[in-house]
Amino acid sequence: MSVRTFAPLLGGLIAICFAAGAAAQTATATLSPTAGNSASGAVSFTQKGDKVTLSAKVSGLAPGGHGFHIHEKGDCSAPDGTSAGGHFNPTGKAHGNPASPEHHAGDMPMLQADASGNASLTAELDAVAIGGGVTDIVGKSVIVHKDADDFKTQPTGNSGARVACGIITKS
Repeated sequence: MSVRTFAPLLGGLIAICFAAGAAAQTATATLSPTAGNSASGAVSFTQKGDKVTLSAKVSGLAPGGHGFHIHEKGDCSAPDGTSAGGHFNPTGKAHGNPASPEHHAGDMPMLQADASGNASLTAELDAVAIGGGVTDIVGKSVIVHKDADDFKTQPTGNSGARVACGIITKS
């Protein structure tokens, strides 16, 4: 048999392999309020190359800034959200602004709630991944905090109590 006979078959196999590898890895978290709070919402994550695109919609917040982090444990069972552990920090960096090179993998831009308590955020994260490796966020949790993140205070950013928690699951 000639190469010409196998060329269409080979091309088809390459296309199938490329399409399978190109499928975006995605994950989601449904945010539920911690005890005494009313914040809730949804967060989605999509792997795009070496970055993860985050999209969040949260309601029931006090107007203003709110710390927003990926935490190390996928556990929202404690009434105050402390079962989620500390910030996700597999590389051992200091807490900081996600726009700077030095920050926890779990540091995300702050949520800004409007006068009605609603916040939306779309951002690119460069220190996390979906589906494998030490920076994989699947099985971790997302926490919304009561107060703004100062991006300086170690190790939490002085963001206050946890008002919502959601476990990140692969979708």
